[in-house]
Amino acid sequence: MTGVLNLVSVGPGFSDLIVPRAVAALQASEVIVAYDLYLRWIEPWLANKEIHTPPLTQERERALLAIEKARSGAKVALISSGDIGIYAMAALAFDEMREDDAYEVNVIPGITSANACASLLGSPLSHDFATLSLSDLLCPWDWIEQRGRHIAQADLACVMYNVQSAGRQEGVYRILNIMLEAKSPKTLCGVVKNAYRPGQEVSIHTLEELPSLQFDMLTTLVIGNRFTQRKRGFIFTPRGYNSWTDQNKQPIAEALPAHALWVFSGTSDGNQLANELAQQGYPVVISAATEYGGEVASQHCPGVSVWAGHQGVEAQKQGLSQHQAKVIIDATHPYASLISEQLMGLSKVLNIPYLRFERPSSFVAKTGISCDSTEQAAHQAVALGTRIFLTTGSKDLAVFLNTAGAQQKDWFVRLTPEPEFIQRAIDLGVPRSHICAMQGPFSEAFNVALWRDLNIDCVITKDSGAAGGFNAKVAAAKTLNIPLLVIQRPELAYPFTTSTFAQVLQQLQLWTVDA
Repeated sequence: MTGVLNLVSVGPGFSDLIVPRAVAALQASEVIVAYDLYLRWIEPWLANKEIHTPPLTQERERALLAIEKARSGAKVALISSGDIGIYAMAALAFDEMREDDAYEVNVIPGITSANACASLLGSPLSHDFATLSLSDLLCPWDWIEQRGRHIAQADLACVMYNVQSAGRQEGVYRILNIMLEAKSPKTLCGVVKNAYRPGQEVSIHTLEELPSLQFDMLTTLVIGNRFTQRKRGFIFTPRGYNSWTDQNKQPIAEALPAHALWVFSGTSDGNQLANELAQQGYPVVISAATEYGGEVASQHCPGVSVWAGHQGVEAQKQGLSQHQAKVIIDATHPYASLISEQLMGLSKVLNIPYLRFERPSSFVAKTGISCDSTEQAAHQAVALGTRIFLTTGSKDLAVFLNTAGAQQKDWFVRLTPEPEFIQRAIDLGVPRSHICAMQGPFSEAFNVALWRDLNIDCVITKDSGAAGGFNAKVAAAKTLNIPLLVIQRPELAYPFTTSTFAQVLQQLQLWTVDA
């Protein structure tokens, strides 16, 4: 007797999205092998069937069981949600088959997450697109990052599967930051949870908004490309039959000087450096990552040209190239490692000298409790405090607020007064009364008064140096006798780094002589 192995796709969850061929395969099968959740979707066709439900983590065991049943002559349906051939069970089944197996094999396609989520959002996948699974259980994480970077550089629309789980919190934010290196921050994106299942949620965001959100394994992200548009509450990507208008392309300011020193700033000492260089007679451009940072630079740096706003790597490349930048001076925040990596990459591609200007560290063992990572600081804070004050900005809020035990704590945050940063904190559940939107640095007396008034019993900060108010935070925490957790700076292989204006000028003179 020759058995049959039907590899059956049952779509995203609603029975009316199961294709007729899948129904026919279910009806013709004697044995059903499935994760038990899937049984509720195919219940109308289960009568008088032999049913096996190995648990979620035993995918290979399910495939082997279905194959053994087919080898014995049974007609078997191995079930998968979505499309069984896309991040699903078909590959495992083929992996376990033998060349001398005689049973019949039928692969029945279905509606996968990419199709289902795209239909709820509109038509974002109408041109070239890619899919990317963020699960590193079966694929090394560095491969995932490499593929994500290529997708971003090609500006492909993208669907991200297996976005976030309890054990994989940070990967999605790393990939989103990689996307932001090459894609416009205004790229339209969709977030879909429980597509065509109970509890369905659909929302549209810009790419720059996504790092402030929290996801799970039931969430799929759809990232548009620079042509993706919004209409009537939907997003769609034109097919390209007509002339495409690059609506999200960042315009390069025409008024910027040629052959200038480009100072990538956003810090008070970076602006001071730009002023010093301008006073030495150099033409200087300050590139600030936010509009607010641009306003501050314009106020404090007279005679210096300012280019403000969150620019993608392609816009930065165009700006540096178009205006024939002489030197890239990276004066960004000590923890802005992604931007620094991006600038070092542009330096190599454009053959423009790169110089890292970074305020010196103020951390010594007696100033606080050292933490090697944001995650370690979050766990330490939950263990030590009940009313915890964050001075670490908005970027890593999700890490703190989603740490085990965080829900039982009161969190207070101090943020730069940018609307998007404040909204990010609100979206993550921080009460408005717990948000301090202020521009630092702050004095010891101010910190003492604020933390005492709020009954703070634990503070988390970064080693931001004296210019970032670190010493004042250390002194305030000591006065109040509360623990100060200090997240250490990331370590990068800078080609040249200094913390003094004099060394910057000396290096510039050397490069000028060499030129």
